[in-house]
Amino acid sequence: MTTAPPATRNTTAFYVQAILSFSIALVTVVTGILYIDIDPWPQAFLGLGTIYLVTSAFTLAKCIRDQQEDTALTKRLDQARVDKLIAEHDPFREPV
Repeated sequence: MTTAPPATRNTTAFYVQAILSFSIALVTVVTGILYIDIDPWPQAFLGLGTIYLVTSAFTLAKCIRDQQEDTALTKRLDQARVDKLIAEHDPFREPV
């Protein structure tokens, strides 16, 4: 008997809203950096900081998602089944 993992609760509209929100925020920050009236070196520093912030946000989101998947009940049950099968398996047992 296999159990299917529970369906995701997020809708397509939620994903679209999250993508649009992220895109608008990123474009706004990049536009602000490009049009700020300062020397190119501080602009480059702000741009590099923005890139670092975006990549670290993606990494953090992935780590949180991975941790959530590891604690999911279905994953723990599947791991327990695999552990039981491995514990019961004896490769040196004679076939019956």
